[in-house]
This record gives sequence, structure tokens and C-alpha cells, in this order.
Amino acid sequence: MKIVNALAGVAVARIDDAVAWYSKVIGGSPHGRPMEGLAEFRFDRGGWLQIFEDRSRAGKSSVTLAVSSLDEQIQALRKVGVDIGNRTKTEYVATAIVNDPDGNQIVFAESLDAKNQSAR
Repeated sequence: MKIVNALAGVAVARIDDAVAWYSKVIGGSPHGRPMEGLAEFRFDRGGWLQIFEDRSRAGKSSVTLAVSSLDEQIQALRKVGVDIGNRTKTEYVATAIVNDPDGNQIVFAESLDAKNQSAR
């Protein structure tokens, strides 16, 4: 058996409020709402982000979203009024952390390894 993809799930208190926030942050509407209390965002290079209403677990999730340019992502987040939290940068990855309205941690990460390999 071989795993071919992954779905990340984030628990939220109110699905409609979360859909509005995540649509703004991700830059597009969900690709579907297959059942009550669930919305799914699909990404071009694979993977899905599911946000689901579960008040007892809201605010306890963490997900990392890979981006092609962290600087561009931060600019886009600031344009829609999202506060940028902790930022880190190593030889291999640059990250910026934001929290959704429920307190879930969303990490935006840019791989720097390929850029470093081509510069060598």
C-alpha cells in the first residue's frame, strides 16, 4: 500500500466565519462543501485543506502550507489585514506563522533548499 496524498484538517468554532477567513487568506473560495460543517480547499500541486466545525477542538490545530514565495505571501496577508507572527529562516526553509480567529496555527513555508542547490 502506498500513500499518494494527504488532507490536512483544521477544527474551527464556526464554519461560515472560518470559510470567510480562510478564503481571504488562501485567496480563493473552497473547492467544495461536501457535507454540513466542512469546507475543502484544494491546491494546484496536490493536497487539500479541510476546515471543519468542531467547537471542542477549535484552536488546537496546526497546519503548514507550502508557498513559492514567502515574501509575496506575507504581502498578500498584510493586504487582507492578517497579522504576521513569528518568522524564521534557515538555510533550507523560511516560515511565517499566523493564527486564525480560533487560534489555530497556520505556518506558511518556503523551501530554500532548491534555491541554495542552484546557487552552489
